Amino acid sequence: MQNSLILIVEDAFEIADILSAYLAHSGMRSVHATNGLQALSLQESMTPDLILLDIHMPKMDGWQVLAKLRQTSQTPIIMLTAMDQDIDKLKALRTGADDYVIKPFNPAEVVARVQAVLRRTHAAQQKALPKRLRVDPFEVDFESHEITISRSGQQKVLPLTLTEFKLLTHLLSSPKRAFTRGELLEACLPEGDALERTVDSHVSKIRKKLENVGIDGIPAGVRGVGYRFRGEG
Repeated sequence: MQNSLILIVEDAFEIADILSAYLAHSGMRSVHATNGLQALSLQESMTPDLILLDIHMPKMDGWQVLAKLRQTSQTPIIMLTAMDQDIDKLKALRTGADDYVIKPFNPAEVVARVQAVLRRTHAAQQKALPKRLRVDPFEVDFESHEITISRSGQQKVLPLTLTEFKLLTHLLSSPKRAFTRGELLEACLPEGDALERTVDSHVSKIRKKLENVGIDGIPAGVRGVGYRFRGEG
């Protein structure tokens, strides 16, 4: 999946570098954590699309990270380990892993597994799309393609174009995540040959419409990245 963000949790730098290079060649981005505690922090702050998780790591091993993540997150996880034992494979899958890769591995196979898990996850998410999404004071009605603002007991429907609706709902769906212009372009304008600066134009129009109903600073710009729904804090 183009532009997907993959969190590589691996204390061996050479392995992480190889995986990162292969993912980049397939159009995916990556971020690297060298231990379990750092992995949890990056998962919360960057909301990756998938996690490649080594089992043997300092501070917190992969089993602990997997169990911790599954308490609050459904982010797809592929376990990486040198242990080729059926009991370990079963433990990984029963604890909530989506796949399991044995070291030493072919990096191209890992990328293929990442793409397969992302496709399955995307298909499942599409089937499970809610009819409504609420992020105060916004409420999205996906059936009518309307976004309503509720303030001081009054409701106003935002006069959005279809592209503006797609952009704002995409940001609303992960309000803490910073999206690149490329990600927003692929998700919301995939059918055209639009340039990334087209996203800036649509965001500017969304901001003006929100300012007209008394809401400032949404969507928020993220320097060097793109946009998120709201700014920090």
